[in-house]
Amino acid sequence: MQIQLKLFATLRALTPDNADSYPIAPGTTVGDIVAHLEIPVKEAKLIFINGIRKPLDTPLVDGDRLGIFPPVGGG
Repeated sequence: MQIQLKLFATLRALTPDNADSYPIAPGTTVGDIVAHLEIPVKEAKLIFINGIRKPLDTPLVDGDRLGIFPPVGGG
C-alpha cells in the first residue's frame, strides 16, 4: 500500500524522498506516520486526508493523500 505524503511550512524539511509514493502497512494511522518521521505530536497541528480534516488516530488506506501542517500564526 502507498500514500502521497505532503508536509508543509516548517515540517517540509522532514519530507522523505519517497513522499509521492510513501509505503505503508495495512492499519497504519496518521499518528504512526508522525511518529515514524519523528515529528513532535504538538507540531502536527492540522491533518488532512484527501482534503478532509482528520485526527491523528485515523487509519490510512491505499492511495490516500495525507497533508500535515504545523501550527500557524498570523499577524
